[in-house]
Amino acid sequence: MGILNTAALLITLAALFSYLNYRFVRLPNTIGIMIISLLMSVVLLLLGKLGWTDLIFYTNKVLRSIDFHETLMKGMLSFLLFAGALHVNLNDLRQQKGVIIILATVGVLMSTFLIGSLSWLVLRALNIHFEFVYCLLFGALISPTDPIAVLGILKRARVPKSLETKISGESLFNDGMGVVVFLVLYALATGGDMSTADISLLLAEEIIGGIVFGLALGAGVYYLLKDVDNYQLEVLLTLALVMGGYALAHTLHISGPLAVVVAGLFIGNHGRMLAMSEKTRAHLDTFWELIDEILNAVLFVLIGLEVLLLAIRSEYFLAALAIMPLVLFARFVSVGLPILAMSRFRQFTPGVIQVMTWGGLRGGISVALALSLPFGTERDVILAITYAVVIFSIIIQGLTISRLVDEIR
Repeated sequence: MGILNTAALLITLAALFSYLNYRFVRLPNTIGIMIISLLMSVVLLLLGKLGWTDLIFYTNKVLRSIDFHETLMKGMLSFLLFAGALHVNLNDLRQQKGVIIILATVGVLMSTFLIGSLSWLVLRALNIHFEFVYCLLFGALISPTDPIAVLGILKRARVPKSLETKISGESLFNDGMGVVVFLVLYALATGGDMSTADISLLLAEEIIGGIVFGLALGAGVYYLLKDVDNYQLEVLLTLALVMGGYALAHTLHISGPLAVVVAGLFIGNHGRMLAMSEKTRAHLDTFWELIDEILNAVLFVLIGLEVLLLAIRSEYFLAALAIMPLVLFARFVSVGLPILAMSRFRQFTPGVIQVMTWGGLRGGISVALALSLPFGTERDVILAITYAVVIFSIIIQGLTISRLVDEIR
C-alpha cells in the first residue's frame, strides 16, 4: 500500500472506532479505541481459524507494510510530544525539577536493571534461554513511562497539581533517557564494542545535545513569533519547528524527543505569554489539540491491530503473566526509593509513590522499540511480553488510576 492509502485506512478506522466508543463504549477515547481495535484483531484471528485465511493474509500484509517503529519514532512522536509539552506550566515544572530529573535518570536506570534481572530469572524458569543483555534491553524499553498515554489519562484523573506535574514531567523526559539506554544496550547485544568513554559520550551527545538544541529551536522560533501577528503564520512556524527540528536532531545524532519537549516548553510558556496575541493563542491551542487527538486515535488503532503480527505461544503467554507484576514492582522500587531518600529534604503529596507507580503507563514507544529489534526468538519473546504489559497498563491502570487517587484523598 502507498502512504496515502495507508493513511486513509488508519484515519478511517480511527474515526469509526472513535464514533463507536463515543456512542456505545463511552470510555476515555484512547482506551476505548484500543479496546475496539483489540476486539477487531481477536475477531479477525477467529475468522482465520474458521477458514477465512485470505482475509488474515491481506490484513497481515497491510500491517507489515506499516513500519510501526518508523511511523511512531520518526513521524508521530514529535507532534505528540510537542502538543503535550505545550500545555505544561514551566513554573510548576521548576518546582519539581529535582524529583523529575532523578526519576527520569536514576529511576530509569534502576528500573532497567531490576526488570532485566527479574525477567531473566522468570524466562530461565520457563526454559526460554537467551542472553542477559536482551533482558536488559527489555528493561530499557519498558521502563520509561509513555508521555502520550500518561498525558491523555491525566486529563481525566483529577490528580493534585504538584503530583500531576511530577508524573507528566517525568513522562516527558524519561523516554529520552530510556531510548539512549536502549541504544547503548542494543549496540552491546548486536556485537558492538563500546567502552565506558563511548557510552558516556553517547549519553552526553543525546541528552545534553537534545536539551541545548531544543532551547536553541525554541528561542529561535520565539523571536520569529514576536515579529509577526498573524495566527496562520505563527501556527505554521510551530509546525516547522516540530518537523524540521526533529528531523535535524536525528541528522545531528542528538535526542529528537528531548529537543521537541524543551522547545515545546519554551514556546508554551515564554512564547505564549510574550510573543502571541489572544487570538493566536486560541488558534494555536485548537490546532495542536486536534493534532494530538487525531494522532493519538491513529496510534492506539495501530497498537490494537499490531497484535495480529505477534508470535503467540503458550510459554510466551505464561512469561508475560509472570513478568507483568514484576514490571509494576520495579516501578514501585525505582520510584519509591528515590522519593523516600528525597523526603528527608522536602514534603510530598500523600500517596505519591502509589499514584506514580500505578500511573506510570507504558504505551506506543515501548512497542516501537521492541519492533526495532532484529528478527529472531529474542524479538518474538520481548514483543509478546511488551504488548501484554502495554495493554494491561493502558486498559487496567488507565481505567483505575482515578479511583486510586480518590481513595488516597
